[in-house]
Amino acid sequence: MLDYYSKGNPKDTLDLIVRMAYVAEIKEWDCRAHIERIRKYAYIIGNGAQIDRQTNEIISLATQLHDIGKSMMSDQLLREGGKYDDSERPLIERHTTDGAKILDGSASAIIQIGASIALTHHERWNGSGYPNHLKGEEIPLGGRICAIADVFDALATVRSYKQTISKEEALQLVLDSSGVLFDPTLVRAFKEQFTEIKKI
Repeated sequence: MLDYYSKGNPKDTLDLIVRMAYVAEIKEWDCRAHIERIRKYAYIIGNGAQIDRQTNEIISLATQLHDIGKSMMSDQLLREGGKYDDSERPLIERHTTDGAKILDGSASAIIQIGASIALTHHERWNGSGYPNHLKGEEIPLGGRICAIADVFDALATVRSYKQTISKEEALQLVLDSSGVLFDPTLVRAFKEQFTEIKKI
């Protein structure tokens, strides 16, 4: 596994990735548990979709970098916690392209996939997402997996600006969005692996 993590110590590389991801969101909230859940959800989804182990490990690790572009957002926007007006929306959406720029050009497979996920985790199956309104399988696999994991976690966990709902309710909302917002094959894998998801 060393060959695709880095040329150095793989544990050091993974530790650095987690810390990079944490720094990106630390001004907004204590995101360490969120980052860990995203990684685990992504791995379970990929496993359920029968993605090969190496690819699944790289994608799940790289999902932790999905919001690294938030490190370039203003403190004021981060503190608003989802309550944005029309003039602020483009600034929020820019975290996808900013994240891809931060991670661009790395020789690390994880960072390369992380750049792709940072750019595409808000794209939606029907083309209604951002920043490039990609549709269906135009969206890279990592972005499609992260989209489900990120939305599910946002729905099912408490944050300062919203109430939580049960994991079962969050699952139903994901299922209702199959083929609209999310890749139906991946949603099916998510549903089939939901017993494992609930353990996280």
